[in-house]
Amino acid sequence: MTLILWAAIGYLLGTIPFGIVITRALGLGDLRQIGSGNIGATNVLRTGNRPAALATLLLDSGKGAIAVLLARALADPHAALIAGAAAFLGHLFPVWLSFRGGKGVATFLGTLLALDWRLGLVACGLWLLTALILRISSLSALVAAALTPFIALWLDGKAMAAVTAFMTVLIFIRHDANIRRILAGSEPRIGKKS
Repeated sequence: MTLILWAAIGYLLGTIPFGIVITRALGLGDLRQIGSGNIGATNVLRTGNRPAALATLLLDSGKGAIAVLLARALADPHAALIAGAAAFLGHLFPVWLSFRGGKGVATFLGTLLALDWRLGLVACGLWLLTALILRISSLSALVAAALTPFIALWLDGKAMAAVTAFMTVLIFIRHDANIRRILAGSEPRIGKKS
């Protein structure tokens, strides 16, 4: 029952659509009608408002982290794993938006940082290194996500590896269109207009 409770709390935290809340509060329009229609920080950036995009990035990361930290403080490490994974699911499939949410990269990284700061920093570093070399944000996210379960297995064991592998599979599913564009050579590069 405790794990079910923390799954529910984590999911509800994850469903908060900060990108939509911030863009509406700033009068930037309905984020679902802008750019890709995604509710994450990358699409908020398409409004031209960098502070709004940064705020979305931090808050989307934070909701995964808060779910983990609350569960760890009030329950145990297993509850923290469940709450983090559930927050990630909530971001991807929010009940308030007909289960059409974001792609989950910021929430993934925030969750990792709270579960094990070493793992989170490695994942962020992998994203940054790939972005600096290849200049493709989505590919950077995919590389970081793909390598994370192996690093998690080495640092933290099977339970962490299983949870990160679960999140990685969902990140790849949510990036289906990006993967097709990467393979076709048409995925936009960082700093260039699509």
